[in-house]
Amino acid sequence: MNHDTILQRQLDRYQRRSVQLQHWSNRYSQWRILTFIGGLIGIIIAFNLAEIVGYGAILAWILGFGLLIYRHRKIKNMITRFKIAAQIKRETLARLRLDWTQLPPSTLTANTDHPFAADLDLLGDYSVHRLLDTTFSQGGSARLRDWLLTVHPDLTVIQERQGVVQELTPLRSFRDRLALQARQTGIKGKWDGERLRHWLAQDHGTPITRAILLRLGGLALVNAILFGLYQLGIIGPIWIITLIVYIFATGAQFRNLLDLFGEALTLENELERLSAVLGYLETYQPRSARLAAWFKAFQIADQRPSKSLRRIQRVVAATSIQRNPILWFTLNILMPWDVFFGYQLAQNKQALAKQLPEWLKVLYELEALLSLATFADLHPSYTFPHVDNGRTFSATAIGHPLIPARVKNDFTIQPGEVVIITGSNMSGKSSFLRTLGVNLILAYAGSVVCAESLHTGLFRVFTCIKVSDSVVDGISYFYAEVRRLKALLNALQVTDALPLFFLIDEIFRGTNNRERLIGSRAYIEALLNGNGCGLISTHDLELIHLEESFSTIRNYHFREQIRDNRMQFDYQLRRGGSPTTNALRIMAIEGLPISLAPEARTSDNQPEERRQ
Repeated sequence: MNHDTILQRQLDRYQRRSVQLQHWSNRYSQWRILTFIGGLIGIIIAFNLAEIVGYGAILAWILGFGLLIYRHRKIKNMITRFKIAAQIKRETLARLRLDWTQLPPSTLTANTDHPFAADLDLLGDYSVHRLLDTTFSQGGSARLRDWLLTVHPDLTVIQERQGVVQELTPLRSFRDRLALQARQTGIKGKWDGERLRHWLAQDHGTPITRAILLRLGGLALVNAILFGLYQLGIIGPIWIITLIVYIFATGAQFRNLLDLFGEALTLENELERLSAVLGYLETYQPRSARLAAWFKAFQIADQRPSKSLRRIQRVVAATSIQRNPILWFTLNILMPWDVFFGYQLAQNKQALAKQLPEWLKVLYELEALLSLATFADLHPSYTFPHVDNGRTFSATAIGHPLIPARVKNDFTIQPGEVVIITGSNMSGKSSFLRTLGVNLILAYAGSVVCAESLHTGLFRVFTCIKVSDSVVDGISYFYAEVRRLKALLNALQVTDALPLFFLIDEIFRGTNNRERLIGSRAYIEALLNGNGCGLISTHDLELIHLEESFSTIRNYHFREQIRDNRMQFDYQLRRGGSPTTNALRIMAIEGLPISLAPEARTSDNQPEERRQ
């Protein structure tokens, strides 16, 4: 049974269970109304019979109504859990089916100056990052992004990530439960751990000391004693004077407490989510030593997150009485309530500020690793690449993970080689360049790749695929392309231990045929003298003759066929230059006033030998 069927059955089961529970919830709502009204009527009747019977009826009503509320609340919680579980499965199924409408929106964008991010669709609405990103925190999502955008890969890091991802891949239940814990707090969107870190590091004015707390507590006790003696008629209303002193002394501390409590209350949900997630991680017992090392930060006996977070959550809950002005005023008159919990909050903040950065660091890494593990689990036909210190890129049956109907090709490139790819419009040249680039980036991130096998060394990747002009900056398309190609050439000539792997689509497309050909030849020759290898796609068939002059240049092409006046593409990479063109044919098929010459009508099926 494939993953699609399994996930769909799980989703259907969760949805059916939610409907059943909702039915019971509706019944409990009706029973609560009937119990409330019936109980009141029963109590009145019972008191008419006998007072003792009436009190018994009240007790029975309270117990019965309380039990209904308790059971109803449990059912509501179960409904929430099943709905969240269904949503998790729905999103997982969407990742498998490439159904972008069901995936959480993407909030990260790529820097246009990055060597490859924009060209390879790593970030954005229809991107690799959005497809992989199962993280629940902004920090975890950013960590996954950083891995995908790494410009200088490290072999040790890659191998370590691969090992962890391989061990996390089969742990579906663990991933689902962790996601369930992260979403149960009701916070929409990704949790912002950096906001909590900033709050812990923030200074809220003059700190409340233990001495201040003791003085205010003593003054509150004196108030109570003097008031009691006054009520007994032993002394006069001296308590009024001490109360005024107490109010002014307490009020002097409120300026520091307002901001402290205000931010604490806004972070209450964030603390709850972090507590749920870390609480689950600190109890999880991985079977392997490699995974145990990742969970060690959460499982140190004296520094378990649950203890620290529960303490600060209790304090934050105590400060929430500000939402009830009458209760807040009463408690602060009787005792230094806010000052006491302000002191406790400051102490707990200080302790948590030392622990949280390490927790978040490990948590973000773990979230990113789990995203890669989910991707690997959903695609058992994908493979973990073999990455080493070599200089060769060799792939078997490599395809693009974002293209549903994947056509796979074999490809190998050696150090110092330049591959020129020709072919008609829409034949697959650009997609193939992106296929190589995306899988190379996935390999360096520690992920599986969309290939039967991939053996690659370490490269710095640089692309020139999606160049665009800028009206605001006054930059034409051609000038933008020239600047990008110049940046690529500079990177190629930099002295670096890692060679460059470059991907150039439709070189110099922004100028006329003659100048494009001259510029392309000169640029390709410059590439041959640099520290790297790569591919260039072009419509200029004249460039394929460079293979005759340079042993390190190889030609490949994609082709199409015309059948029943319709173009058909097989997207298979073939050796040699392209034997066909199709621009005029496309114009004619779409109804443009193009008159096809006899040779144009037949050129589609010309064999490669005839073209040469």
